Amino acid sequence: MNFDLNKSIELLERTPEIYAVLFNNSKQNWDKVNEGKNTWSGYNIIGHLIHGEKTDWIPRAEIILGDKENNIFVAYDRFAQEKLYASQTTEALLNEFRTLRIKNIEKLKSWNLSENDLDKKGIHPDLGTVTLRQLISTWTIHDMAHLNQISRVIVKHYAEDVGPWKNYTRLLNE
Repeated sequence: MNFDLNKSIELLERTPEIYAVLFNNSKQNWDKVNEGKNTWSGYNIIGHLIHGEKTDWIPRAEIILGDKENNIFVAYDRFAQEKLYASQTTEALLNEFRTLRIKNIEKLKSWNLSENDLDKKGIHPDLGTVTLRQLISTWTIHDMAHLNQISRVIVKHYAEDVGPWKNYTRLLNE
């Protein structure tokens, strides 16, 4: 297994700054670029990440670590950001994401998790039994997957403009 809590925390701590560097004060509206109808832009993704900070990762970890018999997770609305954050600026979203992530990482660190803690289980409404280790691993790669998504969107934004170099850009040929 490759999971290491400290490695995950290091990436999770950096994610808000990566988004800020990409989108804060951008005069080119890179945060609004998407792949077409019913696809997400960086703006949508930041709202999605905020919703996850509030209702997914730490709340579910608390369920796993709690002493209640009912360790079933509340269902997560992956599209809640469409209603909750539609009127905020990208800068406001980035600030909220940064604030929430700092608070959540502080909480995660304060638990001083042991190997036994990481093996504790909760019940996902769709996936069934999951461990805290799996939840934190997923939180980590979830951030990276959305960064990958944003990169793909930006790459494809210029797909028609690169001319013959399209043949050398694997992402444009998938």
